[in-house]
Parts: sequence; C-alpha cells; structure tokens
Amino acid sequence: MSLKQFLTSRLFFRHLALAVALVTVSILIVLLALKFYTRHGESLAVPDLLGMTEEQFSVVLEKSNLKYVIVDSTYKEEVVAGGVIDQVPDAGMHVKRNRKVFITINAVAPEQVSVPPLTDISMRQSLAQLESVGLLPGAITYKPSEFHNLVLEATYNGRRVITGELLPKGSQINLVVGTGDGRGSVSLPDLKGLTLDMARAILIDSMLNLGAVIYDQSVISRIDTLQARVWKQHPDRSGSPYVSVGASVDVWLTIDELRLSQEYPEDQDTEIRNEEEESFF
Repeated sequence: MSLKQFLTSRLFFRHLALAVALVTVSILIVLLALKFYTRHGESLAVPDLLGMTEEQFSVVLEKSNLKYVIVDSTYKEEVVAGGVIDQVPDAGMHVKRNRKVFITINAVAPEQVSVPPLTDISMRQSLAQLESVGLLPGAITYKPSEFHNLVLEATYNGRRVITGELLPKGSQINLVVGTGDGRGSVSLPDLKGLTLDMARAILIDSMLNLGAVIYDQSVISRIDTLQARVWKQHPDRSGSPYVSVGASVDVWLTIDELRLSQEYPEDQDTEIRNEEEESFF
C-alpha cells in the first residue's frame, strides 16, 4: 500500500481519531488534576483579627484553614498587650486554603530609646535628633536669650530630660528655645498653598507654633490629609506682617483647587482636627 493510499484509508483515520481522543483525554485529566490540586475557584475570606491575642486568633485561623506568621511588634497604648494591630492580607480579602496571614502584634510595653543630646544645639538639630530615635517634639516655647534659636531646655512630663536616659519611644519632648536679644516679634510667613508638613516646618523655622488644623469637606480620607494644602491662615499678613515670637498660627486645608486659587469665607461646617490625635478619624 502506497503512502497516498494509506493516508486516505479508513485505517489511517481510525488511528488519527484514536490519537486525538487520547490527547484530549490526557489534557482533561491534567486540567482536572490541577483544579483539584490548586482548588481553582475556591477561596476563603480572611477573618478580622485586629485586637485579638495570639491565643484567640490562632483558633480563628485554624478554623478558617489559614496559617499565620508574626512578623513584627510595636506599641500602641490603646491596644491590649499582645493584640493584633495589623494583618496582611486585610480582613475580608479572599485567599486560598492554607495561605499565611502576616501579623503585627502590640508589644507588652513600648520600646525604650536613649535620649540624644538636645540642648545647647540649634532647634533644627534638636528636632532632627528627636526624629532619629523615634521621639516626638512636644510644645515649643521661647524665652529671651542672647543665643538665637538655641535649645535651652528639654523636658518630659514636667522634668528636665538627661542625655542617655531611657524613655518610651514616641514620647513627646518639650523644648525651650532662645529668641536672641531684642527678638520680641518675627515676620509672619505666608503658608498658603503649602502642605501641612511644609507649613509646620516653616513655622518652626520662624519660631512660631502650629495652632488649630482645620480641614474642609473636600478632605475625606487619610490620603487627602497628606495632599491637602493651606488655603487660609490666621493670623495672616493682611493684618500685620509681624507677630510675637511663639505665637500660634491656625491653618485651613483643602484639596479643592478652586478654593486654593480664590478667596472664600470660612465654611460653617468645617471640622477641626486636633494635631495630637493619632489618626485622621
């Protein structure tokens, strides 16, 4: 039988059909095996673990067929010791069975840090020193001194702090800064168009304090607070270009470009946020 006759014979087509059937069956078996192995289409909702201790969330995750890894710990006063303060993936997300949930728990006590040298240096240096170890600037007050912008005293809970002593990370340190001879007033900066962080830095450099922080209705989320810019301040330079050293300056912030480009009266329903609050909400 010639090749041409074989390719047109029933025997050839019978073998071809058999080969196609075998390949199709093999593919279906592989797909079914993969679906079974990966549980394609099946997912579990990650439970909300925030605030739970390890004894509690380990039981919840076991029932949900999920595993966990504790990756970090930090301290928040408002959360129970050992309680969950962050989880990845977030609660409500759908994941595969046996997926690991990465957890950050609340430390039993805040981390202790050593107080760096804070006095007899410029205020800018002192603030940088605080930031480098995880301490926060508290109230900044000014008093007459022959040394301009020099930190004269640093206090915590009403007492002077000593270089090298241990304090809880995140503690607020109050600073007393010299004004220099005859510096009873300073030039009032124009803060319009600046973000809150930029405005705060300029006020510190000008020996002034940040007062009330007021967001309008355009600011909704935490990200909005970072992007919002000052559209109004009090006092402003329309009254007097000078204010007393240490005076507080209130700022109004928005993400509304129209408001940033024009003058508007203050909203009746703007919401005042206290700068000392930990979160926007």
